[in-house]
Amino acid sequence: MPALPLIVPAVAAGIAYLNARHGISYDISLLSAGGRSAVNGALNERRDRLNLFYELESHATSNRSNNTWIVFQGQTWTYAQAYDIVLRYGAWLKSQGVEKDEIVAIDFVNSDAFIWFWFGLWSIGAKPAFINYNLTGKSLVHTIETSTARLVIVDEAGRDKFSKEVMKEHGFTRLQEQKYSFETDAGALRQAVRNQTTVPHPLEAARIETKVQRQFQIIHFDRTLESHIFTFPPTRQLDSIRANQTRSSMAMLIYTSGTTGLPKPAVMSWGKASMGSRLMSSWLGVNADDVVYTSMPLYHSSASVLGVCTALNAGSAICISAKFSHKTFWLEVHASNATIIHYVGETCRYLLSAPASPLDKKHNLRAAYGNGLRPDVWEPFKERFNIPTIYEFYAATESPGGLFNRSSNAFSSGAIGRSGTLASLLFSSGLALVRLDTSTSPPTPIRNPSTHLCLLADPNEPGELLFALDPHNIPRKFQGYFNNPSANDSKILRNVKRKGDAWYRSGDVLRRDTQGRWWWVDRVGDTFRWKAENVSTAEVAQVLGKLDAIQEACVYGVQVPGHDGRAGCAAVVLKQGKDTSMDEVLNGLAQHVVKELPGFARPIWIRVTRELDTTGTMKVQKQGLQEEGIDLGVVEGRGDVLFWLREGKYVRFMRKDWERVQGGGVKL
Repeated sequence: MPALPLIVPAVAAGIAYLNARHGISYDISLLSAGGRSAVNGALNERRDRLNLFYELESHATSNRSNNTWIVFQGQTWTYAQAYDIVLRYGAWLKSQGVEKDEIVAIDFVNSDAFIWFWFGLWSIGAKPAFINYNLTGKSLVHTIETSTARLVIVDEAGRDKFSKEVMKEHGFTRLQEQKYSFETDAGALRQAVRNQTTVPHPLEAARIETKVQRQFQIIHFDRTLESHIFTFPPTRQLDSIRANQTRSSMAMLIYTSGTTGLPKPAVMSWGKASMGSRLMSSWLGVNADDVVYTSMPLYHSSASVLGVCTALNAGSAICISAKFSHKTFWLEVHASNATIIHYVGETCRYLLSAPASPLDKKHNLRAAYGNGLRPDVWEPFKERFNIPTIYEFYAATESPGGLFNRSSNAFSSGAIGRSGTLASLLFSSGLALVRLDTSTSPPTPIRNPSTHLCLLADPNEPGELLFALDPHNIPRKFQGYFNNPSANDSKILRNVKRKGDAWYRSGDVLRRDTQGRWWWVDRVGDTFRWKAENVSTAEVAQVLGKLDAIQEACVYGVQVPGHDGRAGCAAVVLKQGKDTSMDEVLNGLAQHVVKELPGFARPIWIRVTRELDTTGTMKVQKQGLQEEGIDLGVVEGRGDVLFWLREGKYVRFMRKDWERVQGGGVKL
């Protein structure tokens, strides 16, 4: 027995080594979260309780009924209060003739009413279509028409863009507006509902004024209509109105960001909404004492499904901001006592670029979670704002799977996913990285000339990420885009690993290293070819982002007369308040790219702009920049300035230079 004191530490050290080497405890945490989510989803499908209205009802009728669920602009709603309001909204929607499985479009900025309409629709078995409130004109008309909704509910912020004149200008002629007006004490009604006391139901007081008789109904939501809705009794509809839902049935429509074209309605299934949000709450370890904070738009699945529904599954509170602003972000985090913040990557860059504040570290945060946090921002963000753990995930609304990375140290800092030995073995059959031929447009998977199967990428080699599908039942895991079979077909690749198999194309180029970490490379098509080399726009943007003078950088390839491929161009927003001159900034930028990037990857042109056009989820809209290219007249007409790299320096790109390039008199 004298050797026992020596054996125990040795065994412990061996176990610790194996755990670190193979990520055993890390994998168990993620796999158990996924397992619990899958079991819960299967049970709820069997019980026909996938609709998350039942989750709200469960909390509202349990000992958690008085726990806070929603926090917005200083007001709070408990689960019981929210349930009461949701039932009233459901009753009003029924009065508008909304039927089971009907799609109703919602065009709202973030607010409590957004959630009441959303869950009100679920309470009566209907489906919401979330409209991006930034859309106007042609894009707006397109989203409404592709949703097939006959009823569109619009908040006060969107009233002007839905005027008859604007709609008709863009071909939206099937319009019916409804305006509500009645005699009532709006404040008293709202207070009665919050206190859950009985309120009158004076339907006879309502007067609906129909302005134009058309097939579509545009209903403008305001305080008057809100008060009218509160007069409806909180009526719980029979379970049959929500029945017959499976994990592949539609829960809602959520639109793609539309960075390269018009937005497409992606089907968010009950399986993804219910199981995805439960997986997230379990993985994050969210409990009833947590407060989750998000300033991301609720029309996007990241904030709605993985924000609001994640908090709902955990029985915790979520604080929603009307809109992201670095000026209000930390004030709201502090005021709400948030313990977890939700991000989309570029918002972290904006927060990091903002002036230092005493609130930077004055908070109760234990974690931040989201997607798209760039490697050059990751550690500075954690350090400045004292965030102990980053939970980064990779996913898309229409994607049948995702990647996850819980990072508390530098080992997986910057990675979009991580898996240990056990998880890698379990997931290997469902994931693939395939090599791409970037000389084609768009890039296509490279196939073995003998077998005609796809060539898989080696470790640390970039490839397009694919998720396995059931070739005999594609909709089981990939519900795709609503009423758009051609778009669905374009996302499915067959004969990848074996003849007859089927895979979902993510459209994203990733690489996986030998230690189980997944790294973002680029979008398929964003990588461009120059001087016979592939250039990753994301990797170049990360290099530019390390320069202190640059606030934002968007890298893209541009066509140049007389040259094959695409040359590198970067649109940059410079930080405000810098004492350095433009010449000093450009000299520093030139030295930086020459030092950090190979010749073929260095941006030949720099476009200095005041701001970059982005989607509501902070994705830069590259298409316009690519189309404008280096046409000096167009660029300067936008108020921007072009510089180009000559003899190791960025100098002003002039009219004479543009003429020389057009005439083929410049060697690049």
